[in-house]
Amino acid sequence: MIRTVDPTGALRRIVTTPRFPTLEFEKALWNGGFGHIAGIDEAGRGAWAGPVCAATVILPRTPHLERTLRGVRDSKQMTPLARESWVPRIKEIALAWRVGFASIEEIDALGIVPATKLAARRAIASLFPKPDTLITDYLIFPEIPLPQTALVKGDRRSLSVAAASVLAKTARDARMRELDLEYPGYGFARHKGYGTPQHRAVIRQSGLCALHRKSFAIGP
Repeated sequence: MIRTVDPTGALRRIVTTPRFPTLEFEKALWNGGFGHIAGIDEAGRGAWAGPVCAATVILPRTPHLERTLRGVRDSKQMTPLARESWVPRIKEIALAWRVGFASIEEIDALGIVPATKLAARRAIASLFPKPDTLITDYLIFPEIPLPQTALVKGDRRSLSVAAASVLAKTARDARMRELDLEYPGYGFARHKGYGTPQHRAVIRQSGLCALHRKSFAIGP
């Protein structure tokens, strides 16, 4: 069974989000008999270069969890320092967490959405305890035989997805800093492969490198 929440473009435009993500969806699933709810999110999907990363987090059903994790939100709304400071706390509190990657070659061969799903499946496959349902940031995984709740703006509405967002973003940023040492001069440690003016300028000067996604339309 796959359950999809807010699946249409019309609902995407009118959906409201709380100031901080909550456990509203997790609580409904816990009360419905699900014990291990895996939140899933990705990072790097829109970048011009580097791998795509996905993370999954299973939070415990403990009192005051929203208060304990207050400050965790969509990673794009957090500063780099705030994201990094929350990583060890999320990992300590979570019942389970994992990160998965898909390479540049897999992105070019499969396409960015299938590669993103591949990274997520790799993260999910290594989870223990195993999840019995998923909450995703809009993606649906027909190949995974688990109930799924796909949320528009899931990283702003579900605390499990927001926690996964933080782990995915920080893991990918760390990988891009490592790759910056292998491909110096492109500024990957700063822009993380995204299409910033600085990134455009270095491509005009030096051309593409092996980290760039050849299947993407990368402008001059």
